[in-house]
Amino acid sequence: MAAGEGKRLKPFTEDMPKVMLPLANKPILEYILEALIKNGVHDIVLVVGFKKERIMNYFGNGQKYGVRIDYVIQEKQIGTGHALLQAESYLDEDFLVLPGDNIIDKKSVSSIIQTKGHTALLIEKSHTPSKYGVVQTKNDVIIDIIEKPATAELNEVSTGIYRFNLTIFDFLKKAMKEGKNNITDAVQLLIKRGNKIYFKDGEGGWMDVVYPWDILDVNAKILQDISSVTSGTIEKNVTLKGIVNIGEGTIIHPGSYIMGPVVIGNDCEIGPHSCIFPSSSIGNNVVIYPFSEIRHSVLMGGCTIGSHSLISHSVIGKGAHVFPHVSTIMGKSVIKVDNQYCEKEDVGSFIGGDSRIGDHVVIEPGIIIGRHCEIAPLRVIQRDLASGIKVM
Repeated sequence: MAAGEGKRLKPFTEDMPKVMLPLANKPILEYILEALIKNGVHDIVLVVGFKKERIMNYFGNGQKYGVRIDYVIQEKQIGTGHALLQAESYLDEDFLVLPGDNIIDKKSVSSIIQTKGHTALLIEKSHTPSKYGVVQTKNDVIIDIIEKPATAELNEVSTGIYRFNLTIFDFLKKAMKEGKNNITDAVQLLIKRGNKIYFKDGEGGWMDVVYPWDILDVNAKILQDISSVTSGTIEKNVTLKGIVNIGEGTIIHPGSYIMGPVVIGNDCEIGPHSCIFPSSSIGNNVVIYPFSEIRHSVLMGGCTIGSHSLISHSVIGKGAHVFPHVSTIMGKSVIKVDNQYCEKEDVGSFIGGDSRIGDHVVIEPGIIIGRHCEIAPLRVIQRDLASGIKVM
C-alpha cells in the first residue's frame, strides 16, 4: 500500500511519497521488500498514487531484487479500502497486505504468515494509540477496532499488516457502498457477520514515521543493526569508532572524527577536521566542509554543509545548501504539525530540500523550514517557514 502522501511529514514529502523517505540511506519501502524476500514472498503488487514515478523508477519490475513487482494506480487517495480494491484482479489466493510507509521487519512478516485462520492482523503496543486503530481482543480473536479514538483506554493498535482471503473484497465493496473507504471498515463488517479475525502480537519490529522528528528516532533504531563497511578513501589521521558504514567513492579527509553507528553514502566528501557523531545518516553526494559537526541527524542526498557549522538532531532535505557557521540549535520545543501541537525534548530543526541557509544563521529548536526557502546571512529563525519563503 504505497499510494499515500504523508502530509504530516512535509516539507520532506512535498516532492516524494512517504514510502520513499530515506532512513539509514534506504527508502522505507525497501525495508518492507527485504522483509518479504526473507520470508520467501516473491510476487508483489504495489498500489501507488502520489508521486508514483519516484517509486516505479526506483524499484522497476523487481528484477534486481529477485522478485516480480506489478503496479496498480489509485488515482485519488480516498482510503486504504479503496486502494486495496484496485489490486483485486491481481489476486487469486490468500494474500498479505502491508502498509508501505512503515518499517516492517522479517519477524513481523513471519508472524502474520504463521497466524492461524484465513484472516489475521498483527498488533503492537503504542505510546500514542489514539493515532491508530485501537484493537480490542478476547482470547485469540479481535472483537473490535476503534479507528483513531479521541482518547484510548487500550494501547494495542493495528499495524495495518493483514492476511486475507479473497472474501475481503466483498466486504470492502459493501463498506464502500456505505461511504466507508478504509480496510478497517471492512474488517468491522467481517466481525459483525461473525467471522473470526485472529491476531498476533508483534515484537517491536514495526515502526511508524508520522512526524518529521520520527525520521530521527526510527533512523537511530535502524542504525543499531548496520554493519561496518569502509569503502571509498579514508585519508591519514582519520578516526573511526564504533560501527561506521562508508560508501564507494566517498572521501574522508584528514583530521575527521566519526563515531558510529553512522552510515555515509556514495560519492561524499567529508572534512578535513569534521566530526560526525552517533545515529547520523549521510546520503549520497553530500559535502561536509571543514570543522563542521553533525550530531544525531539525517542529511539527505546532494546537500551541502558549510564549514564551522553545527547540525544537531536535525533533518536536512535533498539538495539543501547550508552555508558556513550555521547552527541548528537542539532543545525543547512545541511544534505545530497538521493543526496539532507536539511537545518535544532534544529536537533540532527540519530543513526542506533545495533550500539555501545563509552563513551565520541560527535556527531555534523545532523549526520547520519548507522547500526552496532562502535565508539571508546573520538571521535568527524563530518560526516556521512555508516553502518558497525568502528571509532577507
